[in-house]
Amino acid sequence: MQKLADFKLPQFFNYPPYFTLQPVRDTREKQIQLWKELILDYCKSQKIFLIGVEEDFPLFSNSAIDRSLSHEARETFLSAIVGEGRAEWLDKGHRKCLILWHRIQDWADIILQFVRDNGLEDSVMTVEEIRSGTESLGTELQGIDRTILMRALKLLENKGKLALFKGTSADDEGVKFSV
Repeated sequence: MQKLADFKLPQFFNYPPYFTLQPVRDTREKQIQLWKELILDYCKSQKIFLIGVEEDFPLFSNSAIDRSLSHEARETFLSAIVGEGRAEWLDKGHRKCLILWHRIQDWADIILQFVRDNGLEDSVMTVEEIRSGTESLGTELQGIDRTILMRALKLLENKGKLALFKGTSADDEGVKFSV
């Protein structure tokens, strides 16, 4: 479980009304905007790609003021992020949300820059090497969610920047860059 200790929380996090969906439209819109930014910033800083609405997620409660977001508030805030194209529901029941603190196109651009920075223009790598290989250490690609990585790679494949090839298991799926 992630901790909030290394993350700078905004002032509103200690203001009890922000843990309750606000009834006044203008106030609720401001509340939703603040929560969207907080969730995306936190997920990016902690490299979190998946949020379970019903799971214990650090931002969803504040023990210092004895407040927690309701299920409705959690779903409202995550749905607002989905509405911006910065997240996707992974199930019809809206229980799991894939967080895209970078859009898929942005991840594709990060991959291309990674390839150029490491001189991998005509190289072959496994998908797993992109996520956890020596070259990816300390980069945004280190530990990237596999679903997001595969979608970004497929986008690049469709643009002719690489070729994906299957191995005998998911661990040895390969990528041939042709940047």
